[in-house]
Amino acid sequence: MRRRAYGVAVVVAAVLASAGCSSKYADGSGSSGTATVGNRTIEPVTGCGTSSWTDPADLSPTRTPARCKPLTPAPQPLPKTRKVTIATGTLSAEYVAPLEVAVDKGEFKKEGLDVTLKVLPTPDALPLLAKGDIDAMWAAPEAAVMNGVKGGFDIKWVAGNFSPDPESKSGLWVKLKKGEAAADVRMAGRRMGTMIGKGSVIAYPMQKALATHGGGLDKIQYQQLGSADVLTALQNGGVDSAWLLDPVWRKVDGNPQYAFLGGQPLGEPLGGMLYGPSLLNDDVDAGVALLRAYIRTVNTYFAADYKKDPSFVTYLAKLLKTDKAVLKSTPSLTMDWEIRAGTTTRLQAAYKAAGVSKGAALPESRTVDRSLYEEAVGHQP
Repeated sequence: MRRRAYGVAVVVAAVLASAGCSSKYADGSGSSGTATVGNRTIEPVTGCGTSSWTDPADLSPTRTPARCKPLTPAPQPLPKTRKVTIATGTLSAEYVAPLEVAVDKGEFKKEGLDVTLKVLPTPDALPLLAKGDIDAMWAAPEAAVMNGVKGGFDIKWVAGNFSPDPESKSGLWVKLKKGEAAADVRMAGRRMGTMIGKGSVIAYPMQKALATHGGGLDKIQYQQLGSADVLTALQNGGVDSAWLLDPVWRKVDGNPQYAFLGGQPLGEPLGGMLYGPSLLNDDVDAGVALLRAYIRTVNTYFAADYKKDPSFVTYLAKLLKTDKAVLKSTPSLTMDWEIRAGTTTRLQAAYKAAGVSKGAALPESRTVDRSLYEEAVGHQP
């Protein structure tokens, strides 16, 4: 791997960008049914019609996510095997399942990709991604990422991961005081337990939930706890509210002592795939191939309510090394590779309110690149 100073890497990446775009995907033929975007030719993709793309401006919570037919888009193997390293904070969380299934079922291999999933927390992975020492992150555009881009990192969010099922209650829970009801909870001044810091994407939905209950990110007290301690602290009075993730919220659901105040917005992924210069500029073909395999995996295995299939749940539990009963206890995630318009702007506003980011927000052109997944499904602008 190249180990160069970042400043040099950015310059070289810019010079190589045009070369990285020259490939069988961009032959410049202009044949019927194709469209050229920049130096890349977008061709219609069999199995991926109008349902394979939705308008990014559609923020409806009932929006039907983009889908192609199962087993599509079909593989387009690279001429030479390309090693790709993707950093992820965990291999046991359900939202990582499409990547693990893609590895296990050989979907990446069909594209000529030799993919390694490497467990690394975002703070450790971020500088490696910026230098090109790793190729991608399965994470989120957290405050650290946005601050890194402001500092010159060539990193963009290129594909979404999921949004919650309407039945999910992963999110902000509060222990009700005597005589208090969920509708009249006032959050200002309360202590919140969370395993996620202020700089997480959860700051955005947390801000929305707090705003409807007389609070705000600057009006509550935070107590960061380990994953095993958040629920215990809420139950024993160590904190009076908490952000509970799947499947922990099941422990208090239905108990009249607790109330659910809100979670991640429906229909709006808050994380997914982030690329650094190696796949954004140096080898765009590999970047598109990686997303094509991911999208094909979603269409084939996660297109609808995948937990209705007992055999698949058994397979998934084994793959994620988790208990099958625990996996079945929460609704299926709505897997969604697309990125909604304005999400990074809203995230940055929450980071600023939480005091972990300063200055003007980055425009979406600096934070998001939808062109690779659009090419993978053949969407022509």
